[in-house]
Amino acid sequence: MQKLPDYLGVMAFGVKMGVVLPSCDLVEMIYDSLKQVAEDGLLDDGDIVCVTESVVARAQNNFVSVKDIAKQVQEKLGTGACSTIGVLFPILSRNRFSLVLKGIAAAVPQGEIILQLSHPTDEVGNRLLPDDYADSLGKGYGDILTQEEAQAANFVHPVTGIDYIQLYSDIIKGEGARAEIFLCNDPARIGDFEVEGIIVADIHRREKTLSKVAPIISNCITLQDICSSGSSWSEWGVLGSNLSAGDKLKLPPREADQVAEQIQRKIADDLGKKVEVIIYGDGAYRDPSTGIYELADPLTTFGSTPKLKGCYREGFKYKYLVDAYHAEGKTQEEIEIRLQAKMGSEYEFTRDSIETEGTTPRRVEDILASLADLVSGSADAGTPMVLCKGFLNSARKREE
Repeated sequence: MQKLPDYLGVMAFGVKMGVVLPSCDLVEMIYDSLKQVAEDGLLDDGDIVCVTESVVARAQNNFVSVKDIAKQVQEKLGTGACSTIGVLFPILSRNRFSLVLKGIAAAVPQGEIILQLSHPTDEVGNRLLPDDYADSLGKGYGDILTQEEAQAANFVHPVTGIDYIQLYSDIIKGEGARAEIFLCNDPARIGDFEVEGIIVADIHRREKTLSKVAPIISNCITLQDICSSGSSWSEWGVLGSNLSAGDKLKLPPREADQVAEQIQRKIADDLGKKVEVIIYGDGAYRDPSTGIYELADPLTTFGSTPKLKGCYREGFKYKYLVDAYHAEGKTQEEIEIRLQAKMGSEYEFTRDSIETEGTTPRRVEDILASLADLVSGSADAGTPMVLCKGFLNSARKREE
């Protein structure tokens, strides 16, 4: 196979590499796949190897059970079987939260779970109620909607058809615990209930939520604190975890930066190619038809090689410059020569100049993770590795 022609721009394609099982040598599997890519003339210096976090965590055998979660909850909160635990602002997801909730409930089999949900959607846009439903009941920001009031709307998730209030209630009761569920957007209202500890369960706003409830009830943890230590662990805890087989949950990968660097060294040593590597999770994509923000992981990229950190993609507004040069009376050939020279030169415009207007700098890791996630697909096309080419030409480090 011939090398791809230079007239092609940025591209990304999925790479099939076989089934990854616990305790597989993932670095070696990635090397074997990229060796074939290199032999076909498709691997170059500056390429970016994107590996989904799922196979990294699986190769690390990074799984926990419902019992593991229950034990961690009891240890971290100092609670027992008869305790009452508050759970604040979880997302609505069977994959992402149902087993976590089951583990929390299993920690208090003779106790109670007080579950507070946000409305009309969770933090990533999963809909729980119609937009104007609370208003129709005369309920404001800090007012409580009871489970009965909420379920009177007879509303189910518009995509999955699931009644998540009922589902979460059933999960809690299935572990023997009592369930009290209410809806309110003010996190401080969890303080109206006599709870012995609180688990802040939102993802991207967890620190802000924690800061609002900790002064009310000091015994608080986040999902990041659960399963952040032990035989199976991640520095992200159960944030970004996924449903696995039976009563098991797959945690995010641990020490993903180190994994990325191991892959990079292997490719450099054995294939002679200088590539960059990311370990990616969910892409930062918001579905315009449902309003759901797909980022249920705590971040898009769990790990990367050092060059990509603090790197932003930015550049000139190509179409603006074409219009500007054309307005000056330049010919098509002259415009192409100017653009070619400019794209190959150092940046001469500041970020707030007209020449860069509309080219908001974006974090390279976020764009790469989103691109790779869309290529590989959540339904999995059997391509847990994505190779991105020609991307770093418009990226540079940025002072934060």
